Amino acid sequence: MIENAFSHLPVLDPGSVWLVGAGPGDPGLLTLLAAKGMAEADAIVHDALVNEECLKLARPDAVLEYAGKRGGKPSAKQRDISLRLVELARAGKRVLRLKGGDPFVFGRGGEEALTLVEHNIPFRIVPGITAGIGGLAYAGIPVTHRDVNHAVTFLTGHDSSGIVPDAVNWEAIGRGSPVIVMYMAMKHIAQISANLIAAGRKPSEPVAFVCNAATRGQQVLETTLGEAPAAVAASGLEPPAVVVVGEVVRLRSSLDWLGALAGRRLEPDPFRDTEGRVTA
Repeated sequence: MIENAFSHLPVLDPGSVWLVGAGPGDPGLLTLLAAKGMAEADAIVHDALVNEECLKLARPDAVLEYAGKRGGKPSAKQRDISLRLVELARAGKRVLRLKGGDPFVFGRGGEEALTLVEHNIPFRIVPGITAGIGGLAYAGIPVTHRDVNHAVTFLTGHDSSGIVPDAVNWEAIGRGSPVIVMYMAMKHIAQISANLIAAGRKPSEPVAFVCNAATRGQQVLETTLGEAPAAVAASGLEPPAVVVVGEVVRLRSSLDWLGALAGRRLEPDPFRDTEGRVTA
């Protein structure tokens, strides 16, 4: 039956590249197209954040090339990675570029695809579940909830130089977005927290850090915006992490489904009373 699910899908042709999102961690979150591409690829160029369990889906004779791309760690230069994809494709290989999350969400997939265009290499984009949605879902935190927010902002916690991006209008985001989801923000959380509080966010606002999301090593730290820098330092937690700011964090007490599977008792909806009326 599973073979029938693959039968209608496109084929990874020799001399072409698929830019594939592996999702936040759990190999079960790979798309059918991603799994099919991994089974067909001659060469898989993967990032550090790709779960090793996902790599087990590669063909036994496939060549796996590590490209790094983890904040604060040694990595190949982006241009070199992009040109390596060109080199492999020109050698007639079926190439799969495997990236954590989604290749077009803070994943530099656009840069790599533009290099392929520049060199006339055929390619396909295979979206994945981004950590800012899937990773939070594994922590029991929805990015939207009708009693809390009708908008959400996704942003990166550092720019290409490794510092908090100046281009981010912190005042506008702080005042206009009820829920903020941040990638690569843990290292600079002290400055980011200060920026948001200066923009009018309450120091008591809930914040959660989800580390190694959707993997066996997932850890979640719940704190507040004002206490976040000290809480992170005391916790000993390290990236990779996705950070969420907003009242939706309070829903984790009710929606921590992984915790419930391990025996945690879930609480009633924090935003509604016993008669279903909104209390928030």
